[in-house]
Amino acid sequence: QLQLVESGGGLVQAGGSLRLSCAASGRTFSSYAMAWFRQAPGKEREFVATISWTGSTSYYADSVKGRFTISRDNAKNTVYLQMNSLKPEDTAVYSCAAGRTGWARVNSYEYNTWGQGTQVTVSS
Repeated sequence: QLQLVESGGGLVQAGGSLRLSCAASGRTFSSYAMAWFRQAPGKEREFVATISWTGSTSYYADSVKGRFTISRDNAKNTVYLQMNSLKPEDTAVYSCAAGRTGWARVNSYEYNTWGQGTQVTVSS
């Protein structure tokens, strides 16, 4: 069983940056795709970014493309989300997820292990 723990959230002004981390323990982290999703109050969970097991393939939501970067370090069992040029509409709880396979996918049903989430708040 894989366990995921996010960190790095916080309060930042618009235009600022944050780097989220998701540390994994348990089953072989390097075999699975990883993703970040977010959920704002009163809204459904939405896809943010995903990366394949090798790190060679990644996809982003249109709303974050060019501002966010997903990466992974399989030696450290950690996936990261670098968030730049943050906007108030990026405010949400960000959760990392481990995929059922190694292929990067954008749908939440492709992921079967989830972290607890970390709050990101962007003030205007």
